[in-house]
Amino acid sequence: MAKLEQPEMRAKVELAVLLLVLVGVAAGTRPPSAPPPVSEEILQKVAGSLEMYVDELPQMPKIYGFSMRHGHPTPVRLTIGMYQKKWKFHRDLPASTVFVFGTSAATATFPGPTIEAAQGVPLSVTWQNYLPARHILPWDPTVPTAIPRRGGVPTVVHLHGGVHPPQSDGSAFAWFTAGYRETGPAWSTPTYTYPNAQSPGVLWYHDHALGLTRANLLAGLLGAYVIRNPAVEAPLGLPCGDEFDRVLMLADRSFYADGSIYMNYTGDNPNIHPQWQPEYFGEAITVNGKAWPFLAVARRRYRFRIINTSNARFFNLSLTNGLPFTVVGSDTNYLSKPVTATSLLVSVAETFDVVVDFSQSTTSEAEVVNTAPYPYPDGDAPNDLNGKVMKFVISPAKAKDTSRLPAKLLDYVAVAEEEAVQRRYIVMYEYDDAVTGNPTHLYINGKRLEDPATETPRAGTTEVWEVINLTPDNHPLHLHLASFQATRVRGLVDEDAFKRCMEMLNDALRCDVSRHAVGEEVAVQEHEKGWKNVVKIAPGHVTTIVVKFFMVENGKPYPFDATAEPGYVYHCHIFFHSVEARKNQNQNQNQN
Repeated sequence: MAKLEQPEMRAKVELAVLLLVLVGVAAGTRPPSAPPPVSEEILQKVAGSLEMYVDELPQMPKIYGFSMRHGHPTPVRLTIGMYQKKWKFHRDLPASTVFVFGTSAATATFPGPTIEAAQGVPLSVTWQNYLPARHILPWDPTVPTAIPRRGGVPTVVHLHGGVHPPQSDGSAFAWFTAGYRETGPAWSTPTYTYPNAQSPGVLWYHDHALGLTRANLLAGLLGAYVIRNPAVEAPLGLPCGDEFDRVLMLADRSFYADGSIYMNYTGDNPNIHPQWQPEYFGEAITVNGKAWPFLAVARRRYRFRIINTSNARFFNLSLTNGLPFTVVGSDTNYLSKPVTATSLLVSVAETFDVVVDFSQSTTSEAEVVNTAPYPYPDGDAPNDLNGKVMKFVISPAKAKDTSRLPAKLLDYVAVAEEEAVQRRYIVMYEYDDAVTGNPTHLYINGKRLEDPATETPRAGTTEVWEVINLTPDNHPLHLHLASFQATRVRGLVDEDAFKRCMEMLNDALRCDVSRHAVGEEVAVQEHEKGWKNVVKIAPGHVTTIVVKFFMVENGKPYPFDATAEPGYVYHCHIFFHSVEARKNQNQNQNQN
């Protein structure tokens, strides 16, 4: 676990982990009763009955997080609610019941509206919960979960990639039910403040409630958030405007024949966790809320801000006509210069900002396909359904394309690993049931959810974290608030011996990690050498990341007190692997 400090000031930054905790379930908050069992073959049959590329890619509605006064953007206050409604994922699929964001039930969408903010202009958002008394999807009360006494669906909103005060971070313990009738122990305000002081780029907002994030996101509580600065971005000459600058929110889902979203009702170890499973993989791939959509494009450059909002699925994306992606940004920040990639491996919650030049296409159509095994990297190969994402239909341009790809983009602070004041070892464990061999829980640094914080970075400093993955899967590591960058990835030698030692001592230095971390070095991809908030942690490897606890745009301190309650968290962003942070009990007692 972790704390964030300033000199003479401390506040807890909690670690997100998963563990077994038995909790009571109030009568009005029990998981929904299970429908008749459904097989994987039936789910594939339902998905396979849907013709691909018949629904047009939606342009999500936009909400401006500022107003113009005398030619300058000025702050506004928004009110956004969470609603239950019906949503059509496909022309031939009955409407699905979903939970979605919007300014009203009538305007709410899957995904939610794109919030467009202006760099340097703070935004206040009041988040409101209009969800029903019971969830539409199953959930598991044997993992740490927000369970209100009087019913209702707990929610709280986290702005992923945002640099904002801890009170506005969406602590998993700051949950609330409809009308704020019940609130979690870290809840303090219905209105969150986003300074938007960070670099222009794409973020996304989503539910973050304790133990329910996986179900609430599967139900639809997610949306995009874009920070813009025309003075900085216009000179770059990248494609712009609603038609040529598009957000693509990827999410896999499986459906019952009646259109209902499928989620498993039985866990891999039902005697331990009745419902929890380590991953969810849907048969249908949705983009902006439509299964396998198409988009008509002209022979010119387009900018796509790709966000993987799936629960556990990685995407390895490429175009069937051979066109490359030109990557200009990753997560919320620009790269220093464009990087060309023929394919993009996008982990859960990761984003890539790319340009595709359709004027170079030799075909009139191009599919976006996916080749990432699931779970990644050694799981099943994608099939004819989840191996397809969407299609572009290419036609002649009607006007001259004035966009360009600049030789240089934006600069940030240097990595400067030598400036680190602390080196930490962060270790990912997975624990399996002796009988079934299936995972029962995952820990980081062998710590339970309720254990005291062990990471106490100081605001304004740089640290190096050596992240060791002793599980069989790749885990997307997400740090709230901080920006970080992978600098090295090296394989573990004699991993089994190291793992046995770690399970006994839980101390990388005492287990002589330097003797084991001498395997083959894996190069960090050029398009991933930027300041990120999600980094892939490969199994059986040590990934070195440099973490900055200050503004990477200019090296300045955060423009707020980052040591306040309830702190921040870091966690694996596979939604079935993380039950987010707990309340800070210290209440800054060490401040002078």
